[in-house]
Amino acid sequence: MSHFQIISTENKARTGILKTAHGSINTPVFMPVGTQASVKSIDSADLINMNAPIILTNIYHLLLRPGIQTISSFGGIHSFMNWNRPVLTDSGGFQLFSLSHLTKIEGDSVKVKSYIDGKIDTLTPENIILFQEEIGADIMMPLDICISAKSTKKQHIDAVEKTSIWAEQSKKAKRKKDSLLFGIIQGGRSNQLREMSAKSLIEIGFDGYSIGGVSTGERKTDMYKTIRSSTQLIPDKFPRYLMGIGSPEDLVSAVSEGVDMFDCVLPTRIARNGALFTKEGRINIYTSQFQQSNKPIQEDCDCYTCLHYTTGYLHHLFKAKELVGYRLATIHNLRFNLRLMETIQQNISTHTFESFKKDFLKTFIPPNETVRIDQKEKWIQSLQDKK
Repeated sequence: MSHFQIISTENKARTGILKTAHGSINTPVFMPVGTQASVKSIDSADLINMNAPIILTNIYHLLLRPGIQTISSFGGIHSFMNWNRPVLTDSGGFQLFSLSHLTKIEGDSVKVKSYIDGKIDTLTPENIILFQEEIGADIMMPLDICISAKSTKKQHIDAVEKTSIWAEQSKKAKRKKDSLLFGIIQGGRSNQLREMSAKSLIEIGFDGYSIGGVSTGERKTDMYKTIRSSTQLIPDKFPRYLMGIGSPEDLVSAVSEGVDMFDCVLPTRIARNGALFTKEGRINIYTSQFQQSNKPIQEDCDCYTCLHYTTGYLHHLFKAKELVGYRLATIHNLRFNLRLMETIQQNISTHTFESFKKDFLKTFIPPNETVRIDQKEKWIQSLQDKK
């Protein structure tokens, strides 16, 4: 039985329904990231109110704290965090990249030093699947190797080969029929390596396919080329998941290439730093222009923040370092992306998406490219420094 059904198309863009054990998901979809069973600064009620259909957690972080057995004792991840909608769990492949100083690959396993207490854990393709099944994940990711776009060709070849081997071991380890398992395509910026990766994964057979290893420091032009070529490698009948992408202009552009699913910490991370999405691009709520403003962040936004608070108040909260400011900013940025996905779905259904895309990208001004890459590198470095 197919878990994914395409409903409508416009060129490469499409809408669909992805069925999971905890409900169906309309695609294209953006998934808020709750790495440690919590989307930073908000709770499950906030997520329901903003109409988030699915969230992402990270099995690597959950293994370290609070532990798989603890979550299982609460009845699984859904009961633990009071969330009755679908949950996708990432395997921790990105952490092997961002926390490389704490990890060591040994054959078909990874030795991981906890950034919490220094304890050494061993991750394998098999136990990563077991952990995800034990906490009741609806969509699971196999252990993979994500490396920098700046890595050597040999490193990329090794990563692709290891990812494929681990993917097959993960598939064999899967026991629960009601959990979906996606394969992860790697290969850096090499079309040849990505083709090799996709071919291997499709032969193994998965419920969907993820495009990994993008947004690791490369320029947007290179990123879009990789997205375009990788998407074409995945047969139409499967859901396509672009990992780690969450800036509005990237969501719109990737949907036009046939991508169905997205996740990223970007909306929540920049929200806590006072950067808020609008149709014209990001605004910095710290700037003095908002001190006396009695307007919402976006006039036609339906999020809780815009319906109840002014940018003048948000400016005060951030200047005063009041914690509620982080919550209100996070609610807005996530709802902005979720509503964008809803609007995209409507436009694809009415065959007006290309017109919508043109107008949106003409109006929405993204951050400076050099600044964006620098911020990305600083963020990855901050992950390493904190651990």
